[in-house]
Amino acid sequence: MWGPLRNAAPPILAKSCTILSFAAPALVLAAQSGHFRRMDQSRFESLKSRALALWRAHGRETPVPGLVLTVSEVPAGPFHGLYRTSFCGVLQGAKASHLGERSYRYNAGECLITSLDVPVRAEITEAAPDAPYIAFAMDIDPGVVAELILELAAGDPASLPEPAALSVHPLSDRLIGPLERLMALAEEPRDLPVLAPMIQREILWYLLTGPQGAMMRQIGLTDSRTARISRAIAWLRAHYTGAVSVPHLAALAGMSPATFHRHFKAATAMTPVQFQKSLRLQEARRLLLSEGADVAQVGFAIGYESPSQFSREYRRMFGAPPGRDGAEIRRSLAVDARA
Repeated sequence: MWGPLRNAAPPILAKSCTILSFAAPALVLAAQSGHFRRMDQSRFESLKSRALALWRAHGRETPVPGLVLTVSEVPAGPFHGLYRTSFCGVLQGAKASHLGERSYRYNAGECLITSLDVPVRAEITEAAPDAPYIAFAMDIDPGVVAELILELAAGDPASLPEPAALSVHPLSDRLIGPLERLMALAEEPRDLPVLAPMIQREILWYLLTGPQGAMMRQIGLTDSRTARISRAIAWLRAHYTGAVSVPHLAALAGMSPATFHRHFKAATAMTPVQFQKSLRLQEARRLLLSEGADVAQVGFAIGYESPSQFSREYRRMFGAPPGRDGAEIRRSLAVDARA
C-alpha cells in the first residue's frame, strides 16, 4: 500500500472507519444513552463472540469483501487516516473520532456512519486485556443505497437535512442478526460470493429505514448535497498537491462558490483549503515512513514550496517536526514487529 517517494504524489486512498487516529477534545456529538439496555443482550453477546472468533481466525481483513475488524487489548492512538463511506459498530470498548473541531464518541452498542471520504484523527479510548475493544466496519456502496431508495420511494431530496460527514447512532436490534450471518459466511466459501451481497443489502436497507435514514439517503441520491460535495472531495484527493480553486470545486459540485463553501464546511468541519492541508500532511507522514526519505523532498512532493512552512504545519498537526516524527514512528513499528 505504501509506495516509494515519487516526484508526483499519488491520489489519497481512503480507508474504512476502523482506521484509528488522534484526539483533540472539542465539540462532542454522541448518540443518546440508554439504547444499550433495550438491546437483546444475548444476541449482542453472540455477535461480539462471533466477531472476536473471526478476528482470531483471520485478523483485521476478513474473507467477507468490504468487512474489516479491529480488536485491541489496550487503548490505542492517536492515529491519523482517511475514513471512507462506511458503517462502523463498536461491540466492546469505546472509540473517539475527530473531524476538524468536532468530536464523535461511541461506545459498545453504538455505530458511526461515514457519508464522505474525510481525513480524521481517532483513538480507542476503552480497552483492556479482559475486555478488549472489538469493532467492525462495513463499506457502504452508494449505488446499492440508490437502488434501495427507489424501493423506498423516498421523498424530495431537497427536504433532506444539511449533510454531515460523520454521525453516531444506536446499533439497532434488527441489525444484529444480519451482521452475525454476514460474519458467519467467512467460514462458508461456497456461499460467501452469493449470499454476502444479499446480506449487505439487507443491512443497508435497515440503515436506510432506521434512525440513520436521512444520512443514508444523502449517500445514495446522486444529486444530494452529500453527493455533490463528494465529487469535490474526490477531485481534492486526486489533485491535493496543487492550488485549491474554490470556484472550480463549486462548479464540480454544481453550486455557487459561496454556497459550496458553506455546505462543504458544514459537512466536513473544514474549509476546502484546510481539507487539502490535512490530506497533504497525512500523505507526508506516510512518505516519511520510508527509510531515508528526505524531509524537504517530501514537502515538495506534496505541494509545499517552503520547507519551513511544511515543517511548521506538520508539527502543528502531529506534535513533532517531520524528521523526528518519522523516525519515532519507524522505531515504534520496529519494536512492534519484534514483539
